[in-house]
Amino acid sequence: MDSTPELIQAALRHAANAPGYPTAAGREELRAACSRWLDRVTGADVATSAIVPTIGSKEMVAGLPRLLDLGPGSRIVIPKIAYPTYAVGAVLAGAEFIATDQPESVEGVDLVWLNSPGNPTGSVLSAARLQEIVAWAREVGAVVVSDECYIELGWEGEPVSLLHPSVSGGSHEGLLALHSLSKRSNLAGYRFGFLAGDPALVSRILLVRKHSGMMVPTPIQAAAIAALDDDEHVAEQKERYRRRRDLLAAAVREAGFRIEHSEAGLYLWLTREEPCWDTVRWFAARGIVVTPGDFYGPEGRQHVRMALTVTDDLAGQVPARLA
Repeated sequence: MDSTPELIQAALRHAANAPGYPTAAGREELRAACSRWLDRVTGADVATSAIVPTIGSKEMVAGLPRLLDLGPGSRIVIPKIAYPTYAVGAVLAGAEFIATDQPESVEGVDLVWLNSPGNPTGSVLSAARLQEIVAWAREVGAVVVSDECYIELGWEGEPVSLLHPSVSGGSHEGLLALHSLSKRSNLAGYRFGFLAGDPALVSRILLVRKHSGMMVPTPIQAAAIAALDDDEHVAEQKERYRRRRDLLAAAVREAGFRIEHSEAGLYLWLTREEPCWDTVRWFAARGIVVTPGDFYGPEGRQHVRMALTVTDDLAGQVPARLA
């Protein structure tokens, strides 16, 4: 990971004297910063009362089914190739999960998880496809939640938020979007994210979180405000990722790999049509770590994930190691 920008570190230090308890809802200034960012970056108009800060985004992925009172007998759809925590969240709630990119084919669905840009594939759902899912979900009464933590990292495709008017029709009923500052601001160690969308759903979620001590520390809230209100450091970080992406993509193609999807996000989804663990061992023999695709489901058994979060120095060594 790259360093956390100095302006964010300064905000954290300035707010270090924080003897009082924070609230689960977070400071109004924080939710206002989230609302401004949503409007500026995603084109979504979200009231501050429809935003709840989270202790990173992963805790919400794992905990949301329970926060929505889902349990035995509930059905949750997750992407066919997906970060494992979507499935873990369903299991923790005692609910059933179905891995498919066609949620309309499943009956009795209570919750649909989307991830665009996706991890690990970097695939992007079009506005038209998002519209189709939203229309169907509203007909059957399912909640749609979009994990959009890589939404600012579009390369060959332009990610669209679930909350954008072109998708939502101007209403956020039944819709939630989850965001993170971990990658775009190098804030993974601070643990900050936020959930936004349907005011009624946010209110239900917040009520439970108030009683379970799920509160973002005050200094972290101050750091998040600084991060959300500054676009310059994000542009600089994105350019770093872009340089690494171009370098690594050229190197793996030269080594005989095909890159699939990867239109956005922080990863290259690679294959040369062999078992993923054979590919993992091939890279490891050259001092390079990649993630086996079957970690994300059986559909990834012939793929591996290569991350762009390696330092510039290490990324620069990859072409020679693969040559």
